[in-house]
Amino acid sequence: MFIVLVRSIVLYFVVVFIMRIMGKRQIGQLQPFELVIALMISELAAMPMQNTSIPLFHGIIPIITLLVLQVLLSILQLKSETARIIFCGKPSILIEKGKINVKEMKSNRLNLNDLLEELRLKNYYNLEDIEYAILETGGQISIIPKSELEPATRKDLNIKYSQDMLPVNLILDGKINNKNLKIINKDKSWLYSQLNKENISSADQVFYAILDSKGKFVYHLKEEGK
Repeated sequence: MFIVLVRSIVLYFVVVFIMRIMGKRQIGQLQPFELVIALMISELAAMPMQNTSIPLFHGIIPIITLLVLQVLLSILQLKSETARIIFCGKPSILIEKGKINVKEMKSNRLNLNDLLEELRLKNYYNLEDIEYAILETGGQISIIPKSELEPATRKDLNIKYSQDMLPVNLILDGKINNKNLKIINKDKSWLYSQLNKENISSADQVFYAILDSKGKFVYHLKEEGK
C-alpha cells in the first residue's frame, strides 16, 4: 500500500510538471494532437499506479517521450504553415456574409441546433445578426456580428477615457509583495503612506491590498467586515 502511495505521488508531480511545460491551454482549447497527447499521458500515468509490477520508469519514460514529441510538433508548426494545417487543420467558415455554409456544417458534422446553441451562449439570438461565424481549430466558434449591431465604444461617442491597467497585488495575508511594488515603480514608503491614510498601522492587519485597474488603492482587513 505504501509503495502504491509513493508511486502515485511521484507520477502526480511528473504529470503536473509535464502539463505545465506543455503550455497553458484549457482543455476545450487544445488542438487535436495536444488532446491525444494529454489522453495518452493520463493513461501512461495510470498504469504504473494500478500495477506495481510495472517499473515506475516504464511509465515516466514514455510520458517524457510524449512531451518531447509535443514540443517538437509545436516548433514545427511555428516554422511551417503546412505542418500547422496537417496537425491542427484550418478554421471553417460556418456563416459567411449572413448566410449559412451548409457544406462546411456537414463537413464538421454540425447541425443547425448546435450552431444556434453556440450563438446563444455568446448572446446572439438571431442568425440575421451574424455576418461571420468561424469554427476555430480548437473547437471554439468566433462570431463577427453585422457592423450596425456592434456596440458603440467610448471613442465612437467622443467620451474622454484613460486606459485601464492590470490590477496589481501588493499585500496578501499581511505579506508585502516587493516584486509587484517594483513593477509599479513604488516602494514600501509609498505603501505605508497609503496604509496610514486609512489609519492602518501595519501590513499585518491587511488581508489583501491591491492597486486596481483604475489605479485606486483597495484593501480588505483581516478583521471581519473591514
